[in-house]
Amino acid sequence: MTKFKWLIALCVSVFIASPALAEIPFVSGFERFGRHEEIADRTAGQLLLSELNCTSCHKTNDPLIQPKGGPNLAGAGNRLQREWMLRFLMNPQQTKPGTTMPGILDRLYPEQQLGAAVALSAYLETLEQPFPEIRATGANPVLFEFWNRGDAARGKALYHQIGCVACHEPSEDYEVVAVKPSPLDELLEQLDPDELKEMGLSAAARKVQSIPHSNLAEKYTRQSLTHFLLKPDAVRPDGRMPDFQLTAVDAADISEFLITKYSEGQRIEAPPATAELVAEGRKLFEEFGCVNCHNVKGIATHPAKPLAELAVDAENSCVSSRLGNQPRYVLDEQQTHAIRAAFAPAGTTAKPDALHSNMLKLNCFACHERGGQGGVGRYRRPYFETLGHVDIGDEGRLPPTLSGVGAKLNEKWLTSVLQGKGRVRPHMTIRMPVFPATMTKSLPSQFAAADELASPKPSAEVFAKLDEKSALEAGRLLMDVGCVQCHEFNGETLPGTVGVDLLGVADRIDPQWFHDFLRNPADLKPRTRMPTFFPDGKSANQQILGGDMELQIAAMWAYIKNLSKQPLPQKIADARSQNYELTPLGKPVVLRTFMPEAGTHAIAVGFPQKVHFALDAETVRLAQGWRGRFLDAEGTWFMRFAPPADPLGNEVLNLSAGPDFAVLTRPEAKWPVAAEEAGIQFQGYRLDAEGVPTFEYDVGGWRIADRIVPNESNGLTRTLTLTRVGSEASSQVFYRVLAGNGLKQLGPNKCQLGAGVVVTSSTAGELRDGNGHHEWLIPLGSAIGNGTETRVEVEYQW
Repeated sequence: MTKFKWLIALCVSVFIASPALAEIPFVSGFERFGRHEEIADRTAGQLLLSELNCTSCHKTNDPLIQPKGGPNLAGAGNRLQREWMLRFLMNPQQTKPGTTMPGILDRLYPEQQLGAAVALSAYLETLEQPFPEIRATGANPVLFEFWNRGDAARGKALYHQIGCVACHEPSEDYEVVAVKPSPLDELLEQLDPDELKEMGLSAAARKVQSIPHSNLAEKYTRQSLTHFLLKPDAVRPDGRMPDFQLTAVDAADISEFLITKYSEGQRIEAPPATAELVAEGRKLFEEFGCVNCHNVKGIATHPAKPLAELAVDAENSCVSSRLGNQPRYVLDEQQTHAIRAAFAPAGTTAKPDALHSNMLKLNCFACHERGGQGGVGRYRRPYFETLGHVDIGDEGRLPPTLSGVGAKLNEKWLTSVLQGKGRVRPHMTIRMPVFPATMTKSLPSQFAAADELASPKPSAEVFAKLDEKSALEAGRLLMDVGCVQCHEFNGETLPGTVGVDLLGVADRIDPQWFHDFLRNPADLKPRTRMPTFFPDGKSANQQILGGDMELQIAAMWAYIKNLSKQPLPQKIADARSQNYELTPLGKPVVLRTFMPEAGTHAIAVGFPQKVHFALDAETVRLAQGWRGRFLDAEGTWFMRFAPPADPLGNEVLNLSAGPDFAVLTRPEAKWPVAAEEAGIQFQGYRLDAEGVPTFEYDVGGWRIADRIVPNESNGLTRTLTLTRVGSEASSQVFYRVLAGNGLKQLGPNKCQLGAGVVVTSSTAGELRDGNGHHEWLIPLGSAIGNGTETRVEVEYQW
């Protein structure tokens, strides 16, 4: 009986654990629009044919219904847990509600299905592939086994802030900052369903359904889920799960939140994957045509009858019956109706356009509105916030509309945005994710073709003629009329201003659209906060260029186009003379503040040499170094709920998380995460006659005096002086100088991380390797020996 325990457990978990044995596939575009007859039946049906991968087997030349394809199964063996694969193969919809994977075992007799699932899972378990090495950079430190160091609380915040909840269900216990409801939201609260339908507001009032998760704790390990979040297109090349450009720390934190959100069910110990089982699984994988959706090297595809030759109403079709030698799709009446509509003879219904089809497939409508369709759902809007919770209305915190975007933005800029290189709204917590280029390369030209202006003109024909000197001077004056109240100018703003930077506008916006928008903003962006400066075609500023609207618009374009070379608007220039940007002149500037990288106990030190650093006094580590401008202290000094201070300069170096110093009981011990675990205490700092701080820490019976200053090579020099303060000072004190994947030792006293930082030490260091992660440690105990004091000097160059 013992050998059948795993079988009994599997049967219980698959057939008894949940009452929902026949969940239908969840396709976002269909659920939001097709189910409510807000897109044509033919459009909805073609969307299902693509998303359900019908055309993976039933080939077609129609570009609108090419299959999305299934996940890449290379590496499935070390990405997915075998017990989960068993459950999923036996009952896909119960194991992962909403999955578009059909029941491939339904073609077998019930008594054959379990054996087939065991064999298939055994074969899939052999498809192993090493996880990619995540190389650290100055801006992206990578900890040892970073996937096991996730912070669930931070991951929960990221999940609810960066855009995950645009598609997936938010947590009920996550608290959002209250936002003032928009006039539309207030109206929706007052109307009953009949009134909503009569006014065409049913879609706006309706709750948008979420893409379900499976039990992620049963499906993934922490390592595999973290790597999936880092590069989802490696597993899902269809782009339905986009890339949020996470750092290793971000991915580990979100993974930890998702793993701990779910509890593992009853464990199943599947039978060993013998050679016979693996061979049988590979044979079934080929026989069932799994490779049609999941590309696996060495196995040929087995196309079925072409789509054009199918009889959708035949008794043995996938839609009409679960009988026959085909996968089983559990579809409801609306889904089958839509699929039948997709087979209707050409010309009986309107054919969907390629742009709309692509937006439905990629679920662009989850965030963006276009043509009155889609946009962030009513009940999801509170999760879309601005940094610091500055109230600039829905227009300032929600993703922009895509209505008319092809007339507004040029194709080059749209391509940059889709490649993740065109972020102009850093004040939003949500991130524009990156989709695979194969899925988005046609979108810029499709937007341009769909939204082409009726009479497009080159820039020289759009704007009135004006000499350059007059245009630039007048344009600068006009910026002070109202633009400075909401916009940045080359990174500079009035205090408290949050908005899109006007630098680069001429590189991304069509001149004709710019002209027409300034004439009457509401014509191109209904309900925009952008005021009109030319009511009834007349300028409110008659003193500038004689009040001529066309000349003033031309002047504004000229100034913005040359913004990088022009003086700032006068109001910003005046504010800068009274601002709170700290500029070290004669002596260093020391500021206790909050910083995203150095934390809530950050001590930032700026130098006249324009090389600065930040120390994390809570963890006791050198957190950041940067060059150029120092910090703005306004938030630290005057704004209680200000966002953390970011370095104002450039060439920012982010160093490893975790304390810099620790007592290790044995050389191979894992490096601690917190100061308490490391046995180190921050004792404050003192300033010398030059104003340079020396930080002091106690660790293992030693006092460390830490002095960090710029060096002649535009880097930082760190001088550590260790003095014995206890009678039993430890000889096991280590200094972790640098950590990350791709760390190389260039000599006994020198190491380099990727193409970024190079560190040179007066004392030899040791490179430690652990599962692909490298740490460069200096054994301070050996350097100290039997003496009472020693000194170590380290130089950072990046």
